[in-house]
Parts: sequence; structure tokens; C-alpha cells
Amino acid sequence: MLRTYAEVKEAISSGDTVVSILERYLTAINDNKNLNAFLEVFEDSAREQAVIVDQKIKDGTAGKLAGMVIGLKDNMCYRGHKVSASSKILEGFESLFTGTAVERLLAEDAVIIGRLNCDEFAMGSSNENSAFGPVLNPRNTKMVPGGSSGGSSAAVAAGLCTAALGSDTGGSIRQPASFTGTYGLKPTYGRISRHGLIAYASSFDQIGPFTNSLEDSALLLEVMAGSDDYDATASTQEVDNYTALGEEKKYKVAVIAESLEMDGIDPEIKRTLEDTMKKLIASGHQVETVSFPYLDYMVPAYYVLTTAEASSNLARFDGVHYGHRSDSAEGVEETYKKSRSEGFGIEVQRRIMAGTFVLSHGYYDAYYTKGQRVRRVLQDKTNEIFENFDMILLPTTPTTAFELDAVSDPIAMYLQDIYTVHANLSGNPAISLPVGEHSNGLPFGIQVIGDHFKEKEMLNFSRILEKIVESS
Repeated sequence: MLRTYAEVKEAISSGDTVVSILERYLTAINDNKNLNAFLEVFEDSAREQAVIVDQKIKDGTAGKLAGMVIGLKDNMCYRGHKVSASSKILEGFESLFTGTAVERLLAEDAVIIGRLNCDEFAMGSSNENSAFGPVLNPRNTKMVPGGSSGGSSAAVAAGLCTAALGSDTGGSIRQPASFTGTYGLKPTYGRISRHGLIAYASSFDQIGPFTNSLEDSALLLEVMAGSDDYDATASTQEVDNYTALGEEKKYKVAVIAESLEMDGIDPEIKRTLEDTMKKLIASGHQVETVSFPYLDYMVPAYYVLTTAEASSNLARFDGVHYGHRSDSAEGVEETYKKSRSEGFGIEVQRRIMAGTFVLSHGYYDAYYTKGQRVRRVLQDKTNEIFENFDMILLPTTPTTAFELDAVSDPIAMYLQDIYTVHANLSGNPAISLPVGEHSNGLPFGIQVIGDHFKEKEMLNFSRILEKIVESS
């Protein structure tokens, strides 16, 4: 199976067609239905697109992504195709437009193969919260693939598509990437337009790619990044040439001391990070541990703020305008109550209720306002680190993938994001690199956080880090 775009291009240059490559992916999806990664395969439109791309290749007019087959997390709009955020509340809804990120992929002749399972409304760290069943980890089907973008990570890890898009609100790209041994990139907040992404928490959400190579991550970021008239939060800052990797440079790297001292970090993951620090130093890079004394405040601040935003964003899904409407409801009030109770799963209901509480009269200042102040402290401390360092290095996850149904306590599940919420609270770009395999046979990643809009530097350092790890 073709796992990277370099392999796809090589196959095409050897006489293969995009149509035949697509068919192989479709066969692989059918053979791996047990993973429950895809909620729907867009066979007809994908085949039509593949024929068009083959003709463009013949004509010499093909775009940068000609032949790349991409899956979409089921919270991204693609005109004429269903999108449900893996929720019954949107079951059967068909998108009326194509989101900006997806539009830019299609403009460069990517082929969209289908929509991928995820935690409902991107709320979860295991992909067990989908209304359409859990996704299984292709590395070990007894394990979760991570969440919320678990279908995307599983599809890329299993070779069911060349790449996939996910969304990252608190680690929903990087955590599943670590659990499945793939590359997961979250850009700087505002680097990629959110137009066409079903919102969970608008000041945190970012679209990003899952891939099997760093080069593919860089390429997809380069294609999707940039300003957008449809999204006022999309940055107008110039898009770098992210694919120009390989600059030999010595970096100054900060390792957050508290991330290594935290209770619950797997000893093998800790040892891998410590070994990586030594290898970087031996290669001439400057590596220092720094204190970030707010680690314990990150997850609470994150859940206060994101649930508040979710409560506001999800108010539109009410059984009146579109989506699920209860058949047994009588009258307006009962329609709202029953439609939302039947349409939303338990975790989404929990977060809506929590968010409604923190925004309510008498509690707004005690929770939401205080959460925003904590966020500012975290951002200021992160910016302070980047005044003296080029990169921050830390684990992506405290453990490897856990078993299905193994984590039933919501707080324990929320703590799975302990290392990833940092970059969402501060808005920094971050990437999870697949650098290790545990003695239990499961993969895990190391996370690199870069300065705002310094994705090129972050990707270049990631390439150097990869070479150091591979050479040992």
C-alpha cells in the first residue's frame, strides 16, 4: 500500500494511474471495515475526481497534490456530501458548501475519499464517544486510536488513504498521532482557516494533517495555510515555503521539567525523551530544562473555557432548524429538550451543561473570567520561554494507547491531554513525531512546540530530530 505522497508520485511516474491507486485504497478500506475508521466512503465523487486528475497529469496541468488521496474528519464541510460530527443530531445532514481547507486541497488536485469517524463534536480523547461506535487502533485492535480524530489517525496508520485531515482543540491531532505512530501537526491558531469546520471551541480549534511522513505534513500545511475572507481569525501573515526542509542549524531547545516529573508518565517514554535530549546535545544543539509551574492548571483552565465555548457553539443544534428532531415531542419547549437529549451523546451533554454553568449569572466571573486570566498567564509564560529558546520539547502523551473501555472516569480521560492542551491554550504550533516503540509493541510520539507562525523552523527542527533518532 502507498503510504506517502512520494510513493504515490513514484507509482504515477512508473505508469500507474490515480484511478488504479484510488481503487487500491478503496479495497483496503473494505478489507479493514473492522477498524470503523470511515463513516462513509465517497466512492462516486472520488472516482470522478481521479479521472479528472489523471487527465490533468497527461496534460501537464496537475496541481501539487495530484494523486494524493485524503480522508476528512467528519466535522469538515464538503459540498454535496454528508457531515455529522459523528453525532445523531446531524445525522443525514448534507453540506451546502466546501470549507476553505478542503477547497484548497481540491484546487491542487487531491482526491477526497470519504469522511472519518471521530469523537462526537470532537469531544474526547479515545474515539469512544462517536454515535457510530468506537474506532479501533490498527496497531492493536484492542486499543483505542486516540481522539478526537481517531478515525483520521487510524486510516493513515492502516494505509487506507495517503493522508487525512483532523482538527485539534486540545490535542485531538497530536494525541492520536502518538497512539498510532503517525505524524500529527497542529498549526498556529489562525494559520489555516476554520471556515467549514464544525466548531467545538472557536478560540482553540485548528485544522491540521495526519501523514506518514514529515514532508507530507509540510506540503499539506503549505497548501491549506493562508488568509481567508470567510474567517476573520485566519492570519494574513505570509505563508512560508514549508516544504524546504533540511537547513542545517543548531537550535536552542527547552524541555519542560515538570513534564518529566509528572506522576503517571510511562518510564519508557520518559527515558526516550531523556535519551533524545542527550543526542541533541551530542549533535551540537543546546538543550536545557526549564520550569513551567502551571502544568496542573492547564487541563482545568482548558475545560472551563472550551466547555463555555461549546455551550455557545452547540446552541444552534436544536431540532428546529435542521438535524435530528424528536418524533415524540409536543410543543416548542419539548421539541428543544427531547431533540437535544436524543441527539447529543453523554459526553457532549456533559460539556454543554458544564459550559452553561460556567457562563451562568453568578458564576461567569468565578469561572470563565478567571479561566481567561489563567490562559493569559500561560500564554505570557510560553512567550517568555520563546524569548530565550527556539523550540519546546516534551512528550506527546504520558502513556501509549490504552484499551477500549479502560478509562471510564471523565477526569482521568481529560488528563490524557495533559501535554497537548498547552499549545492550544497558547495558540502555538505543535507537532507529534513518531519516534519510539514501547516494549508493549505500541508506538508513541515526542512533541515539538514552536513559536507563533514559525512552522517552518519547527518542521526543520523536526527533520533534524528525526535524523538524530534514526541514526542511533
